[in-house]
Amino acid sequence: MNRPASPTSAPAQPQHFALIPAAGVGARMGVHIPKQYMAVAGKPMLRHALDTFAAHARITRTFVVVSAGDAWIDELLTPELAQRTTVLRVGGATRQESVFNGLNEIRSMAGDADWVLVHDAARPGLNAELIDRLLDTLENDDVGGLLALPVVDTLKRESAGGRSQETVPRAGLWAAQTPQMFRYALLQRALRQAAEQGRIGAITDDASAIEMLGLRPRLVEGSPRNLKVTLAQDAALAEFFLKG
Repeated sequence: MNRPASPTSAPAQPQHFALIPAAGVGARMGVHIPKQYMAVAGKPMLRHALDTFAAHARITRTFVVVSAGDAWIDELLTPELAQRTTVLRVGGATRQESVFNGLNEIRSMAGDADWVLVHDAARPGLNAELIDRLLDTLENDDVGGLLALPVVDTLKRESAGGRSQETVPRAGLWAAQTPQMFRYALLQRALRQAAEQGRIGAITDDASAIEMLGLRPRLVEGSPRNLKVTLAQDAALAEFFLKG
């Protein structure tokens, strides 16, 4: 008589961790506090992102990377928000150094196959719909990917003297947004290789580090509301989307 097969436990589903590098000073905004703590639509920009991730059932935990001397983050965290958010005081001199340091700090909590969603602290317009779109699209992707928008403006290449040298074809061009979502081990390997080659400071986003490995991240259509607040006028547009 054949014996029934022994039951086997199903493989654990990958977790989703959010990682927000927030050690920058926001010099281009011309404000007296780091840009991520500037109020937009009634609360600091960083708080908008933290609240969005904390309220999302598919995000296991959010890690925010700040500088060692950050004097604002503790006031930002309500008791409820602190239950799903961990502050890592290991911020680096550049965004990518902060991401790399943050990944090393969460090594004991994240498995190689777990997903990490790296998000800019100055993108307050992220919402649950965009997170779901990213998670659903990349669930079984071999590489990972990022939110982005197709470029619709005519692009010009500048010559000496501030004159237009040529028009750059926009077909196939996308403007990168965040979150950018990759497996923990892959993202850590990409950033470690960039650091070993002395190139980590020159990387402008996480996807470019993945591209240096010869891989091609998937582009997932984002939203204009998910803009990055870089200049003072950007804050007014972000507030428009958040209030609307």
